[in-house]
Amino acid sequence: MTTRDLGVIDCDIHPSVPGIKALLPYMDPVWQEAFVLRGIDGLEMQSYPPGAPITCRPDWREAGVKPGTDLGAMQRQSLDPLNTRAAICNVLYGGQVAVSETMGAAICSAINNWLVEHWLDQDSRLRASIVVPAQAPLLAAEEIERRASDRRFVQVLMPVACEMMLGRSYYWPIWEAATRHHLPIGLHAGSMYRYTPTASGWPSHFLHDYVAQSQTFEDQLLSLVTNGVFAKFPELRVVLIESGVTWLPGFLWRAIKTWRGVRAEVPWVRQSPAEIIRDRVRLTAQPIDAPPDARSLDRVMNQIGSDQMLLFASDYPHWQFDGDDPLPPGLNPDLIRRMRMENPLATYPRLKEILQ
Repeated sequence: MTTRDLGVIDCDIHPSVPGIKALLPYMDPVWQEAFVLRGIDGLEMQSYPPGAPITCRPDWREAGVKPGTDLGAMQRQSLDPLNTRAAICNVLYGGQVAVSETMGAAICSAINNWLVEHWLDQDSRLRASIVVPAQAPLLAAEEIERRASDRRFVQVLMPVACEMMLGRSYYWPIWEAATRHHLPIGLHAGSMYRYTPTASGWPSHFLHDYVAQSQTFEDQLLSLVTNGVFAKFPELRVVLIESGVTWLPGFLWRAIKTWRGVRAEVPWVRQSPAEIIRDRVRLTAQPIDAPPDARSLDRVMNQIGSDQMLLFASDYPHWQFDGDDPLPPGLNPDLIRRMRMENPLATYPRLKEILQ
């Protein structure tokens, strides 16, 4: 049985902004003028390098078209072939990189406005994440408030590498606003590049930067747990997007072992970190850094200790898989059933409305 036979909720697809000029009409006139006068209205702020092979599968590339900018191509190459019932648009653009808080907020707000008109209004299967300026938590909370009334926004999107550890109270206005509107927080692989993505300095190549992201996910996940975010916001859900999957069992074992020895330092962490994470955290299963043989992958899934944590994702148009099925061999059929529909519906309350 293939993914198409089952139908799916795709928890990570990537419409791409053609460029800053496409966003200017959705900005306040003050910012429109500022971008033009500063000569940065032609600036490229795409998260993935457009020419890098991983940015788009070769058979999905179209001459003269920036990957991810054509809704028709997305429909032909992903939505229709996978029998997609709903898909969450995660726009990766440079709003969070701006050092200016107000400029970052202007870019993020324009992205959300542009996304509504050019994508959500054009295909009823599409849903989206609210892009927020993580460098300005109060402004991010305002953007959540501005967009939360549109039920097609089902999540709040941030890069996993921000200006500091995400468990710090600095970010609590974002968690509070998201929780009040029953919106999960999506932490996507990526950086605001305030600090090096490794503990030993800057990588020399995109390969190193990309692979090192899983360590950042581990750091931020521990920060959320040990700083008591899940205790402070008991309804908060966090989705790790493009984090990979197979690092999780070892991480959970080490977190449990260490917590048992030093938990007096964090008395608000009343459960094992593994119990908290299994209950409150979800991961998109693309890219799934699967071992080469199916039996090994099945063992890893069993070691995670939950069939509720993984969410189906294609990561369109990024080159994470070939052929017609994003899921590798070795996954239990019952797990696939949960990943494709049940787990996303349990994670994103607003998605239930599209499938009623």
